[in-house]
Amino acid sequence: MDLHRTSILNQMDYSRESKEGKAAQSTEERLDSGLESMPEEDYQAVAAEILRLQLECEHNPPPAVTGEPLHEWQTQITEDGDTLLHLAIIHEAKDYIARMIDLSRKTDFLNTQNDLRQTPLHLAVITNQPDVCHSLLASGCDPTLVDNSGDTPLHIACRHGNLHCFSVITQSCRAEHLHTSMAACNYNGQNCLHLASVHGFLSLVEKMVDLGADVNAKEQRNGRGSLHLAVDQQNLSLVKLLLKKGADPNLLTSGGHTPYHLTYGLENSDIRKELHPLTHPDLRELPDSESENSEEEDEDEESDEEVGYDDIQWNGH
Repeated sequence: MDLHRTSILNQMDYSRESKEGKAAQSTEERLDSGLESMPEEDYQAVAAEILRLQLECEHNPPPAVTGEPLHEWQTQITEDGDTLLHLAIIHEAKDYIARMIDLSRKTDFLNTQNDLRQTPLHLAVITNQPDVCHSLLASGCDPTLVDNSGDTPLHIACRHGNLHCFSVITQSCRAEHLHTSMAACNYNGQNCLHLASVHGFLSLVEKMVDLGADVNAKEQRNGRGSLHLAVDQQNLSLVKLLLKKGADPNLLTSGGHTPYHLTYGLENSDIRKELHPLTHPDLRELPDSESENSEEEDEDEESDEEVGYDDIQWNGH
């Protein structure tokens, strides 16, 4: 194979012109992705190292399994904490991604997290590269690691409805890793099923429940289940699917509300009709309002405070 420096520059182009073109393809998670973090002289050194890596891959088999970095390029980090593998995935440089993963099998390098705590697998999902997801998982990366939002790669796939990457992750990772990822709540208190429900991705919801996700798991912030979220989004199809999959219509939030309670004031009467016969009669009416009691307590407190101030003295007066 004829190797030229120009091929590296073409495939991993960090010039300002290419950055502007790639910006249109960026997603919210790809902000601060290392595009501006490498000075020109450092880039030239990186390009040379990748060229050496390419030559080395052609003449030597993958190294033996070890937990320590085996090559100098594995220790190179940008100002944003990105490794060369992070950068190659961001720029979708397929050849270099494959070579780096092949040389890093079963090593901690594959789980390196940048300053946003994104692993290469996070970035592969964000950039919608299911083939890279498969290669990373087959080479021993950990799919349970979370980024600075508490999201695993599976969370990201569920948030964006990325069925291809979702399928690769659920089919390629170990069973214990899959269940850990599905059950984990991010820093907003939501698990993967909650995210798919909020955004109305019925196929992902169905697949996760079939894979063992708890259909009645509650959000950590307010105790809503996926059925509550479906009602909140007025998604009748999702409400029917969740009920079919065993969602509890009498599940209470932290405030004591059932999914049926959330139908009050909403326009979709079909959801109300769907939930009414399934909701326990004692749980159909909204809980008694505490506003009147709280107002009375506030008045009592104010009156007590007024009486208490009669005895205050200031400078002897």
